[in-house]
Amino acid sequence: MKMKKYLLILSVCSLHLLTVSCEKHTSPVKDGAKPELISDEFIFTEGPASDKEGNVYFTDQPNNQILKWDAKSNSISVYMKDAGRSNGMYFDDDQNLWTCADENFQLWKISPDKEVSVVLDGHENKAFNGPNDLWMDEKGGFYFTDPYYQREYWERKSPEMEKRKVYYLSPDHKTVTPVAEGFVLPNGIIGSSKDQVLYVSDVSKEKVYKYQIQDNGTLTDKELFADMGSDGMTLDNEGNLYVTGDGVVVFDKEGNKIDHIQIDKDWTGNVTFGGANEDILFITASDAVYKLPMKTHGIRWNH
Repeated sequence: MKMKKYLLILSVCSLHLLTVSCEKHTSPVKDGAKPELISDEFIFTEGPASDKEGNVYFTDQPNNQILKWDAKSNSISVYMKDAGRSNGMYFDDDQNLWTCADENFQLWKISPDKEVSVVLDGHENKAFNGPNDLWMDEKGGFYFTDPYYQREYWERKSPEMEKRKVYYLSPDHKTVTPVAEGFVLPNGIIGSSKDQVLYVSDVSKEKVYKYQIQDNGTLTDKELFADMGSDGMTLDNEGNLYVTGDGVVVFDKEGNKIDHIQIDKDWTGNVTFGGANEDILFITASDAVYKLPMKTHGIRWNH
C-alpha cells in the first residue's frame, strides 16, 4: 500500500514537472495566429520602433525614408523623407525618435515636430563605422552597435576605426564610451533594465552574447546566449528574446528555443512590439512588414 501510494505521488510529481516544463517552453504566439502581411511595397525594411500609442515607425533604407504604421487604422504613411539612411530606431520617454543615421555615420534625435539634431558623429576624432542599432536604458542612456557595412552611397571605401564596438551614450548625452568589443559585425542590440541584461548580436560569428549591465553603464560577465546571429532583436515581458534572420526565432531567458516564426521572405531584418496593448509583434522582412498577435507583450511602454 505504501509502495502504491509512493508510486502515485511520484507519478503526480512527474506529471507536474512535465506540465511546468511544457508551460515554460510554450510559444508566446497567440493560439492559431499566423503572420499577416501589412504591405510589401518597399525595398528593404528595418528599424521598427513603437511610440506610446502603439504606432510603429520603421525605415525603408534604400528609399531613405521613415514610415509610420498606424495601430488603429492598420495603415502606413510616410513620416520623413531624406531620413539620413536611418536604420535602427528607438523612442525615448519624451517621444523623440532616435535613429542610427548611417548616411554620414551619425546618431540622430528627431523631435515630435520632426526637428533633426545630430547627437553624435564620431569618437576620439574619428568617424563612426556606421551606427546600426540602439537601445535606451531606464536612465536615458543609449547603447548602440557600430559595425561596418560598405554602403554604395558612401565616398569612403574603408573605416577610420579599426575595431567594431558597442558604445554607451551617457544619460546626459554628453559622453560616449566604448563598452564592448571583439566583434566582427555587432548588429542587433536589446536590453532589459528590470533584469539589467543586454543582448548583442554578432552576425558574422552567428552568435548572440549576453552581458550584465552595471550601475555606471559598463558591461560585465559576457556569455554566449545563442549559437546564431541576428539582425534586429526584441524582448517580451516574460524575458523571451526574439532573434531575426530566417524568420523569427524565439528563445526563453535560459536560452532554450521555444518557437520559430516562419516568414515567407529571404531575410527578416527586425522586430518589435506595437499596438495599443503592445501585444502585436511587428516584423520587418525584406520588402515587407507583417503583424502577429501575441500572448505576451513588449516591455517598452506601460499600457
